[in-house]
Amino acid sequence: MNTHLDVVTFGEPMAMFYANEPGPLHESNSFSKALAGAETNVATGLSRLGLNVGLVTKLGDDNFGRFIIDALNQEKIDTQSVAFTEDYSTGMLVKSKVLTGDPVVEYFRKNSAASKLDVSDFNEDYFSSARHMHMTSIPAALSKECHEFSIHAMKFMKKLGKKISFDPNLRPKLWADTASMVNTINDLATKCDWFLPGISEGKTLTGFEKPEDIASYYLERGISLVVVKLGAEGAYYKTADQEGYVHGFHVANVVDTVGAGDGFAVGVVSALLDGLSVEEATRRGNAIGALAVMSPGDSDGLPTREELDAFMKL
Repeated sequence: MNTHLDVVTFGEPMAMFYANEPGPLHESNSFSKALAGAETNVATGLSRLGLNVGLVTKLGDDNFGRFIIDALNQEKIDTQSVAFTEDYSTGMLVKSKVLTGDPVVEYFRKNSAASKLDVSDFNEDYFSSARHMHMTSIPAALSKECHEFSIHAMKFMKKLGKKISFDPNLRPKLWADTASMVNTINDLATKCDWFLPGISEGKTLTGFEKPEDIASYYLERGISLVVVKLGAEGAYYKTADQEGYVHGFHVANVVDTVGAGDGFAVGVVSALLDGLSVEEATRRGNAIGALAVMSPGDSDGLPTREELDAFMKL
């Protein structure tokens, strides 16, 4: 396997059907189909910026699985470590369209093929070919096997001295209870290098209200960089020797908030891999997060390098 990746990630890509007209989801009659999934969004965004990205997952041997593999290949995401199984189905979701606020999202992913990813699927050569790993807590919430895969991947990359970025991406409905969610995610967080929580996620995970206190909580546990997303206000970053607030970009019309955090991760991770400062990386995160909320699909607004540069110069 002669692969040289900038970033490797793993998780559950899904087929998404999003309503074309606003209103209650059960009243919607017309839907568009697109690729979805938090890690998939990040892989898509990084690939559009020119990075070589690989996604590790398991898909059902069904039409949704075939749609996803085609969509990943179209985005130039490496799919060498995508496995197919006839025993389980590919996950999917449906999403409402709203004029303000967050859309309603319903998932159909229980016992999905991706939730059956386990340590026996871990390819050491593939992961070691990447200079960075990005992840979320979603796989750990899907199943015991995926949780073990997450820990194994983190320990493996750490042993090789590779950097790991971690977006908690809280999905309370996937967990048995809040306590197990908090404990598991905080345990995973101590194994990463760059932690990217939203302000509300930080409050849930630490009990602290202020971004400075949330960041300090994780710095004290060995994480080298914490960037707290503050929505329209921008973001706050903190390391052992620097901290600061970075203003958000003006968005005249919010179309869909889903995927904004994934876009933020694309900006921060790509910028740090480009060798930019933490402040510049946070600013790029804000920029791509802003672009993400101005488009209907989860990844429609993720820009190319040229589109990103043009937007950041406005």
